[in-house]
Amino acid sequence: MAELTKRGNTDTMILEGLVTSQDAAGKINLAPMGPIVDASMTRLTLRPFQTSTTFQNLRQHPYGVFHVVDDVLLIARAALHRLDQIPPTFPAEKIPGHVLQDCCRWYEFEVTECDESSERSRLEAKIVHSGRIHDFFGLHRARHAVLEATILATRLHLLSEQEVRSQLTALAIPVEKTAGPNEREAFALVCSVVDEWYRQARP
Repeated sequence: MAELTKRGNTDTMILEGLVTSQDAAGKINLAPMGPIVDASMTRLTLRPFQTSTTFQNLRQHPYGVFHVVDDVLLIARAALHRLDQIPPTFPAEKIPGHVLQDCCRWYEFEVTECDESSERSRLEAKIVHSGRIHDFFGLHRARHAVLEATILATRLHLLSEQEVRSQLTALAIPVEKTAGPNEREAFALVCSVVDEWYRQARP
């Protein structure tokens, strides 16, 4: 669930997870996000679009929590706006924020720099506290496939239907071979969102 990249002379990666943030009134928002990190996990570079709730929250209230999770169904629901309610949380320890009860690890952060020069902002944040709830389940081809399918489903406005269908067909193979119930449900959710998008797009 991480993609290697380069920043200067430092090896970094994009680590997919979930961010909780809150507005000035304390309302919690949960959103999938892939911040740039390095192996030390002492800092995060978040890149939310300025139109997003996460950006608006962090601009008003520069504290949040990044979570490493192994529940791709939760990621898919959050990414595709199919989350009925925020899962159970408990108060963060070092910041005014909220931690998901069922995560693997969490990282409480404070935003220290904010670059709003482009539509996709760049927020530099320092980790002020981290914790662990349970072990990451392990490498799982179906979970990676669902994650890729979910990302694909957030880009339907940028891709042709033929390309999307082709990629979903390829991603269905590891899901069929290795998925558990959660992964199957998540992949089915993605496919239903894709079907609904193109059904509405047709004249």
